[in-house]
Amino acid sequence: MGDIISLQDIELSFGQEVIYDRISFSVREGEFLCVLGPSGCGKSTLLRIVGDLLPVDSGIVTVDGRSATDAWQEIAYVFQSPRLLPWRNALENVALARQLRFGRQTSKARNLEVSRALLELVGLENDAHKMPHMLSGGERQRVSIARALAVEPRIILMDEPFSALDVNTRRRMRTEIVDIWKKTGKSIVFVTHEIDEAIELADRIVILSSKPASTREIVDVTAPRPRHATSPGMQAVRQHLSGLLGVAPDAEPPLH
Repeated sequence: MGDIISLQDIELSFGQEVIYDRISFSVREGEFLCVLGPSGCGKSTLLRIVGDLLPVDSGIVTVDGRSATDAWQEIAYVFQSPRLLPWRNALENVALARQLRFGRQTSKARNLEVSRALLELVGLENDAHKMPHMLSGGERQRVSIARALAVEPRIILMDEPFSALDVNTRRRMRTEIVDIWKKTGKSIVFVTHEIDEAIELADRIVILSSKPASTREIVDVTAPRPRHATSPGMQAVRQHLSGLLGVAPDAEPPLH
């Protein structure tokens, strides 16, 4: 499995504040990779760098063997907030992404056809007509996932997409995103502030240090899915990650 994203010796400063100190890691084709780190270390900023929304001071960023600038069409985002247009229903919100990305290269009929299929993929085939205010928080986030898939990316960057949801919905969404990932084969980079979430989702977990952040360790999680972070087989991984982050292993840390 080759690398689809590579960051080599990335350095970044905002004014006099040094954010990154030679961060390096890669993302493999089709991998589900999570990023964890202390509060304010720049986890979400990494997504902006990969998506060519923020230049680095030094280092090399490649996406599919190209510069981030040249490979932006390979990427889609899912944010913490769904960011749906309130005057468009679920189907129209998904279709708009295709319209903006592909323009006249694709027809309205094709956009709607693909969008309906994606809403079915995320379990909302009966809710296509609903306006955002008629959907629950988890349903709105599923629309945003369908919207990201609609632009046919190879990579999806997810910035704490479940952190605003209630506990039960968040757990359900973890199961659903793994199912969607398996069905689509996308490469996912998922920023999270929860150790348990990273354990349950990731093939590998990148641990960042405090600022100026560097890559402290990359942890492989090889247990088959579905996983539960509190199961006996995951306790060693959980304790190791807690130790790296300097938090008690029996409680979720306030990492964001």
